[in-house]
Amino acid sequence: MDLAGLTSGLNTFWVLITGALVFFMQAGFALVEAGFTRSKNTTNILFKNLMDFCIGTLVFWLIGYGIMFGAGNGFFGNLELFSKTDHGAALGIPNMAFFFFQLVFAATAATIVSGAMAERTKFISYLVYSAVISTIIYPISGHWIWGGGWLAQMGMHDFAGSTVVHSVGGWLALTGAWILGPRIGKYKNGKIYAIPGHSITLGALGVFILWLGWFGFNPGSTLSLSNPELVANIFVTTNAAAAAGGIAALAITWIRYGKPGLGMSLNGVLAGLVAITAGCDTVTPGGAILIGLMAGTLVVFAVEFFDKVVKIDDPVGAISVHAINGAFGTIMVGLFAEGNGIKGLFYGGGTDLLVTQLIGVGAVAAWAIGTGLVLFLGLKHSIGLRVTKKEEENGLDYYEHGEKAYN
Repeated sequence: MDLAGLTSGLNTFWVLITGALVFFMQAGFALVEAGFTRSKNTTNILFKNLMDFCIGTLVFWLIGYGIMFGAGNGFFGNLELFSKTDHGAALGIPNMAFFFFQLVFAATAATIVSGAMAERTKFISYLVYSAVISTIIYPISGHWIWGGGWLAQMGMHDFAGSTVVHSVGGWLALTGAWILGPRIGKYKNGKIYAIPGHSITLGALGVFILWLGWFGFNPGSTLSLSNPELVANIFVTTNAAAAAGGIAALAITWIRYGKPGLGMSLNGVLAGLVAITAGCDTVTPGGAILIGLMAGTLVVFAVEFFDKVVKIDDPVGAISVHAINGAFGTIMVGLFAEGNGIKGLFYGGGTDLLVTQLIGVGAVAAWAIGTGLVLFLGLKHSIGLRVTKKEEENGLDYYEHGEKAYN
């Protein structure tokens, strides 16, 4: 085998093995959502996480991949059925390797939504909106940034998807949870009542799995091992932001509530991971720690804001983790970028990148919220979005599936 063939083989292996790590994040999301919700809905939670990957695989292969990476124009790719157009050749890897790596990212965006809408959503409605997200909503905004679209042409930098993946899922989660309404018993007589999850053990295990998966999510987005120093730096910045996010959430909850809270610290880790995803390739380890500390602080106040001020019931904190910190992390690139060919405001790069990041964050938020309103209101007024009061009170496992997680 010649050198070019060996290089292509190594890069292909790297993309596929990191893609497999990102796929395993589905297990992490499933466990976090199951642990942070009640036992009577566990089968439903696990089933939805299974199905969004099954459905996402087929629809992204059929049409979503072409919409996202087809040449098209600045706003929309091409209708390239069955992923036959080669978008990997220019990257030095097989088309199917690039397709698989992008597929697992698409499934991540869809699964974020299920957590915020947990414990009261019809299963059939979930299947429909999961398919629509992976087929149309995610690929179109993804095309703008990763497919050579108008935001890419402006110079927006979102290396591994703080906005492309996480904010899109988070804004859709916000829209869906708002239209769906809170769980029964969450808000009564002007008071807020906590509805604890049934297993902090499952939640913690899920976060550790997600943390592991992020070492595929971010370093794998290099799509190559040709720059080992860059890959190693991404590992370090990803890990540093996660650790700092967990510590910040620990400190804030200890100060505010008198005791350190594990649940919020777990979300602090996830907030740090989401926030660093956009700039993991260009910030220093020190910059990553600062971003993680701010993200871990932000998630605590965001959860309180949505819970107490806006009164949107989000059982797992998905909106605060993914929408808010996805946007925050993308904006921070405009301040903290220092390497890999770009510089932010703090490193003498001026304000151009910061302005571009702000435009990108705003445009994607508007797209996801706007399409989310159409999608969820359409479902609400057609097949219905929410289960009945009796089904919600007694648990979705029995009524939706006839199959309880714990017998």
